Amino acid sequence: MTGIDDVARAAGVSAATVSRALSGRGRISDATRARVRAAAADLGYVVSAAASALATGRAANIGVVVPLLDRWFFANVLDGIASRLTPRGYDMTLYSMSMDRAQRDGVLDVSLRRGRVDGLIVLSLTLADDEVDRLLALDLPVVGLGSTNRRLPALRIDDVAVARLATEHLLALGHRRIAHLGAGYPGDPGLDIPSLRRHGFDAAMADAGIRDSRFVATDFTIDGGYRAARALLREAEPPTAIFAASDELAFGALFAARDEGRDVPRDLSVIGVDGHEMSDFFGLTTIAQFPHEQGERAADAVLAAVDGRTELGELSFRLVERTSTSAPHGGLAEKSGAPAP
Repeated sequence: MTGIDDVARAAGVSAATVSRALSGRGRISDATRARVRAAAADLGYVVSAAASALATGRAANIGVVVPLLDRWFFANVLDGIASRLTPRGYDMTLYSMSMDRAQRDGVLDVSLRRGRVDGLIVLSLTLADDEVDRLLALDLPVVGLGSTNRRLPALRIDDVAVARLATEHLLALGHRRIAHLGAGYPGDPGLDIPSLRRHGFDAAMADAGIRDSRFVATDFTIDGGYRAARALLREAEPPTAIFAASDELAFGALFAARDEGRDVPRDLSVIGVDGHEMSDFFGLTTIAQFPHEQGERAADAVLAAVDGRTELGELSFRLVERTSTSAPHGGLAEKSGAPAP
């Protein structure tokens, strides 16, 4: 059976160097690491997780707590995390945390206490104070991604600024009857991500002197966006523009415009948030927030925390203009008080 000494001889290094190269820990040149891993692959050598944990006190595993597994955004974040963990010799274990209290308690009080992970990444979860207490009591490095709770060390995006940028884009084009599609939770306006985006929308509209803006709470799905937008477009004075709090909501709004006989962007402008991989196909103007890159940065941050270092900071976003937004049509612009193009 192939052992670590066999790999060391094949790579021309010491057994200690093999251990560092395959564990991803310790300082070692990229060339040496690549040579060791190539030798291990040629010999079919795989580090025993149990033996490694006994020797190093680490599980070579990072836990990721995620609210949803069937959303494009989270799938891309997870792919970004995996792309950073795998080359460092780390596995990834997913913990799905739903809105069910008993299920959440099971994750916090049982699953995460089994000692199977070296650190945790918490994705876009709204956590109660007692849940944050229990996370911090695990005595594990924790990195939040999209976490609005200031008690958790986190990589954050300014969701108020994201919404402001989207809304100000529509305002600059001349729109005044702008509706916002988002999520409504008990206690709004709160500090969860959808509520922060609503804050940004309201602030931008107020700064423009507009008091009759519309907010429609709906599911963060294409179907939710479709139903909400179709109802808006059937009103006596429909909006000339929609700011959707996610690209999937925006896709639903585009489908609703089509089925209601409205031309985009002549009759209705639509902007979303995310930078969904299909947004270019649909010609959707969006605020891109680069989820794969967010995952990469989260993985780098938690591995740094495992090694006793801090790598946090703000996450980037950017307006990507496409064909779903333009100045409102003359008649609609004049009726809404905006200058005609």
